[in-house]
This record gives sequence, C-alpha cells and structure tokens, in this order.
Amino acid sequence: MTTQQLLYLSRADVESVALDMPTIIRLLETAFLEKGQGRVEMPPKPGIHPQPDAFIHAMPAYIPALGAAGIKWVSGYPDNPARGLPYISGLLILNDPQTGLPYAVMDCTWITAMRTGAATALAARYLARPDSQTVGILACGVQGRANLEALAVLFPIRKVYAYDIRPEAQARYVTEMSARLGVEVIGVDTPRAAVVESDLVVTSGPILKHPRPTIARDWLRPGAFASAVDFDSYWTPEALAQFDKIVTDDHAQFRYYRDQGYFQATPEPYADLGEIVAGLKPGRTRDDERTLALNLGLALDDMAVAPAVYRRARERGLGTWLPL
Repeated sequence: MTTQQLLYLSRADVESVALDMPTIIRLLETAFLEKGQGRVEMPPKPGIHPQPDAFIHAMPAYIPALGAAGIKWVSGYPDNPARGLPYISGLLILNDPQTGLPYAVMDCTWITAMRTGAATALAARYLARPDSQTVGILACGVQGRANLEALAVLFPIRKVYAYDIRPEAQARYVTEMSARLGVEVIGVDTPRAAVVESDLVVTSGPILKHPRPTIARDWLRPGAFASAVDFDSYWTPEALAQFDKIVTDDHAQFRYYRDQGYFQATPEPYADLGEIVAGLKPGRTRDDERTLALNLGLALDDMAVAPAVYRRARERGLGTWLPL
C-alpha cells in the first residue's frame, strides 16, 4: 500500500524559498490571462467576522493551465499588531487536481504579502503610465513594502513619499526601503503630501467597513494611478468619482463585498483585471487618465504562486513530511 504524505512548510520555510518578485508577477499575469479567457474556477470567497473589522476567509481556486488547485484559510485582525501578532495569518492547502489528495500545507503570510504587491504591479502595467517615477505610500507596513518592491520591478522609480500614522513605522520604512531598493524615500507629515506629487499611489491600511476617508478630490493628479489595497478606506466619494477607470480583480467578488456593506460610495468598476490582461477591454488609453486598481485579493493569486513555492521547497529539501 502506498503511504500518502503531504509537505508542511512553515512561515520560515516559505520565506527561505525566496521566490523572486519578477517571477511572482509573471505567474499572476498567466493566471489573470487564464481568468480573462474563462479558464479558471474561483467562487467568491465566503468569510466569517468574529471581531469588528476582522475577517477569516475561505479562498478556493483552480487554474488548469498551472495545474494549481487548493484553498487558503486566511485571517486579518487589525488589532493584532498591538498584540505583537501579524495582521494577516493563515494556512494554504494544495491539492492534486487528478486525485484531490492534499500534497502540501503551508503558511500563507509571505505569499499573501508578495502576491498582493505583485497584483498591484500587474494592474499598474496596464493602467499606469510606463514612465511613472514617483510613488506615494500611505501605510508603511507589510503591504507598503511589498507593493513598492513590486512596482520597482516594472517602473523606473526615482522617489517615494511615505506616510504612516505611526512615526516610528514611517521612519523604519524610510531607512529600510531606501537601502533595499536604492531609491530616495522621503517621510512626509500628511497623507496629502504622499499623494499630490506621485505618479503611483498605494493605500494599504486596515480594511474598514465604515472608513473615515482622507484623500480628497484633486489630490491625485491627472495621469496618476492608484492601488487601493485597503479597499476604499482612504478615498472620499468625491475622489473616487474623479477616476476615469476603476478596475477590480473580480466582478463577482466586488458585488459580494458591496452586498456586505463595503464600497457603498465606489462607482461600478469598468473592468476586471482578467479582462484587461486578456485584451477584452483596453487599459489606459490616455496620458491624463486617473486610474484605480481595486484588487480585493483573490485565491487565484495564491494558487498561481503556491505551487512554485512548493516545487522550490522540495528541490531545496525544506519543510516537514507528514502522513495523511
């Protein structure tokens, strides 16, 4: 009788694989092309909400072209950093598409961070001006880092304006990201200062159902691109109304969230990212367009990346084999 096993990869194991950001962006582009062409199975993610503004979501997806099938069980708790715990945590399971048997379980924290940054960069490839050189980062946490790292892969970044409500987090970000990327990172005192001079803007604070938005009309200049990693938490209705194109990563997921009380002041998205990548709808068509990526975080992203992490972990002898 054949003994069935699965490979368990801890957070340290996943991080040790060190899958590079250009590879992650390429994997996501393949996945969104498949989605745009109707070759992905991915229901809207259901969730439970044990605490205010906290979530625990189930995220299944199947991408035949990548041989990827599985589910992520992920939580986001805004109060966790004050407890010395990560905001995002969870596990990811990969299944063999031929037999259904699970063959890997891994921590999802690193993958979630990196694929989210990669999704911003992929959206920007189609929605931002190719010569974009300045970036505004609002919230200098994990996503502030991953998003800037991903954007620096595709754009000639020269200057970054960073804002965080926690001065110590902002100061760390300025020091660490300027050293990591070799670009000028400037800490600023107000959200407005991070937005008005930037070609690319990323907001990445906690996701709030009832936000107190900050970014006002006319802060984002014509021709700029924004990625709202924290949904619409930072953007006033007047600022949202100025976008020429709003692109989500999945229409069904957007409608699900709207039914749950989010995005009440957000205009209907013009397209989803799969439609853009597959060429079914155009991305940016004018230099003066204001564009917004509303990437909600899809299981598609995780299932594009996790099999590559698994393969490299096996090659390097990482992880712990467990019997089923």
